[in-house]
Amino acid sequence: MKPSQPGPVSYLSSVRALGDNLLAGVQERVELFSLDVREEKCRLVQMFAWASAVFYLAMMMITFGSLTVVYMFWDTHRLAVLAGLTGLYALMLVGTVIAFRRYLRQQPAPFQATQQELEDDRECLRNGN
Repeated sequence: MKPSQPGPVSYLSSVRALGDNLLAGVQERVELFSLDVREEKCRLVQMFAWASAVFYLAMMMITFGSLTVVYMFWDTHRLAVLAGLTGLYALMLVGTVIAFRRYLRQQPAPFQATQQELEDDRECLRNGN
């Protein structure tokens, strides 16, 4: 008995297989991009919620703390206390801006996984693998 030899592959079936593989690759990249978008959206919503809470609580603390200190020195040095608090808040603002800029520089680029996969695909096509 002779082992059965596969018949010649038709041109149409090769084109179909190529199209199927191409669409599967596109589908995977679109799914990955969609996942990246969802992750980025969740990260932004969480960042906004945390920033809002911190901002609100900080403003409440600063307001009532300042009122308390000014009230304590109302009869003796109210202008000096107000000027000192203003200087302190200015220094805190500068420190916060510097820390926030550092934080933003450390954040990963959005859609990094999708970009890496597309780069890997291009490299694979260049090398013919």
